[in-house]
Amino acid sequence: MDLASLYAHQTRKRRCPPSSPPCTSPSTNPYPSTTMSHTAFFYGTLMAPPVLHRVIWGTASPPTPAHASLLAIRPAILHGHVRRRVKGADYPAVTPSSAESEVRGTLVAGLTDGDVWRLDIFEGSEYERRHVRVRVWGEEGKGGKGEVEAQTYVWVAGEQRLEPQEWDFDHFVKEKMGRWVGEEAEDEGFKDVDDAVDAMQDPTGGRGLNGDIARQLETGGKEAEKALGSAV
Repeated sequence: MDLASLYAHQTRKRRCPPSSPPCTSPSTNPYPSTTMSHTAFFYGTLMAPPVLHRVIWGTASPPTPAHASLLAIRPAILHGHVRRRVKGADYPAVTPSSAESEVRGTLVAGLTDGDVWRLDIFEGSEYERRHVRVRVWGEEGKGGKGEVEAQTYVWVAGEQRLEPQEWDFDHFVKEKMGRWVGEEAEDEGFKDVDDAVDAMQDPTGGRGLNGDIARQLETGGKEAEKALGSAV
């Protein structure tokens, strides 16, 4: 499976189908009163629509047709950067490099403040979100040479954690993506996003009966009880 087949069905105008509900951000948006639209350049696992959807909407596929129409995805190139493998990880890193270096990825328009909030959590402290200019693939001859401003996540966790080899998107899709969003999916950072969204909606801050903190306390209590029992 190549990149074109993954984003082709996603490329459409930003509008809602006539029979669909109004285009609004998902109910989990922590910024319900804002309508800011963001454009981001993705070069790794988030180039795969199922992974992107899982991060911003909580499911590997759009929850409704209206959600599907919110994003416009196009192939693009980021110059002056290089993409490399991260040691022991399925995902890559992008770092500044020589002017002739380039990274191919996807340009995603229509992201909300809430989407970016989730993406920041997903990327974590290993990356820093920065403003860049990317060239839209196939639009080189248009005004401005097809360049647009976007945001991307640049690796800041140190060169010592990177391998010299280029990261392979096709290999990720064929060999790795199943454990991110397939039936055998592992956490892969999604839990941090889910917990953050739950905390926004939970007035107890995770301390309620089914909250994350409550579960940790319950586990700790059982372990303490077991330890006391074995000491008798």
